Amino acid sequence: MQTRAPAGPTVREFTAEVVDVDGCEVTLDRTYFYAESGGQPADTGTIDGIRVVDVQDDGEAVRHVLASEPAVDVGTAVSGVIDDDFRTYCMRAHTASHLLYGAGRRLLDDLGYGGFDISEEKVRVDFTTSTDIDDETLVELERLTNRAVWDSLEVEWYELPTDEATARDEVAFNTKTEEGVMAGADTVRIVDIDGWDVAACGGTHVSNTQEVGPVTVLDRSNPGEGLTRVEFAVGPTGIDRQVARHRALKATAAALETNLDDLAATAETVREERDDLESRIRELERESLSAAIADFEASENGEATWRLGVLADADPNEAGEVVKKTVADTGVICAIGDGERPFVVVAAGPDSGVHAGNVVESVTDAYGGGGGGGPPFGQGGGFDATPQDVLEFLRGWEPSD
Repeated sequence: MQTRAPAGPTVREFTAEVVDVDGCEVTLDRTYFYAESGGQPADTGTIDGIRVVDVQDDGEAVRHVLASEPAVDVGTAVSGVIDDDFRTYCMRAHTASHLLYGAGRRLLDDLGYGGFDISEEKVRVDFTTSTDIDDETLVELERLTNRAVWDSLEVEWYELPTDEATARDEVAFNTKTEEGVMAGADTVRIVDIDGWDVAACGGTHVSNTQEVGPVTVLDRSNPGEGLTRVEFAVGPTGIDRQVARHRALKATAAALETNLDDLAATAETVREERDDLESRIRELERESLSAAIADFEASENGEATWRLGVLADADPNEAGEVVKKTVADTGVICAIGDGERPFVVVAAGPDSGVHAGNVVESVTDAYGGGGGGGPPFGQGGGFDATPQDVLEFLRGWEPSD
């Protein structure tokens, strides 16, 4: 005995006869409760006033799991009441997943179906496709899905011979998630949304797409190799998300002193101004570093002129770029960053006779930390020493070190 829910999705109350009782599990001679299958959750509701917490189809019968043991025996007539709100939500959500896949048929290359799932807050559809689903594609998927809702397309379901169904290219199959749709049967249940999407499906659906209501795409992700997951919401969750987005857009437009129509262009201008400002700040910081390094003490060590000093609040990468640009052919620059665990950057000119990486390694040998480099440049940090300790060490460094 299979559930009658897919064939009669609008039925909410029915009577049936108990054919088996095992503790809290009850099996009926007929049922309109949907058993969890193919990504659609089980219906909720009551049987003789006792809450139904789960419904499962083990292949032989549909078993209803109740919140407590019922006072019924085999042969007892019982009343089943299906939770209208949850069933209606699942019908809308399931049909919406087909609409989204139908939108994917029109936008995505090499499209395949990787399954779907309905939760109380959102729905997900997994695609296999060679198309990169970027932001623009995601928006277009949402637009086409909602257009199909607006167009009030008729939804019908019917049986087809298995051979005929599998021979039709437009029929989407996923045997992993649609348990029982094939199952070695001679026929396959098909859900057809007026040609927008045609799929083998054992779930419950609305009869017209207008019943779905607005669909709000939430996000996308990559749950596994070759899969792209698109998550969306229908009903109050989707409406609340749309309102939140609209509110955020209005607040952003107000903060930028523009309107929604010009928001993107204004944001792009602000981004360009920010990037320009950051570039100018970095240039000023480099000029400040160059000035500070120019004031370093100079001393002769072997054939090279060494410049050593401590930099306050300096970024090691920025300091490294400056010393590489400013070191003379016969010079060596050692810049030490202040802080509890200082860093050092060393640049050695090609005619200095100094290997910058060896200088850094000598500091790490003395004070720990890590670093290294080649003849022209070395960098290290994390030393167990004060900046002044490192400075004094480098003042006494000799080529033989």
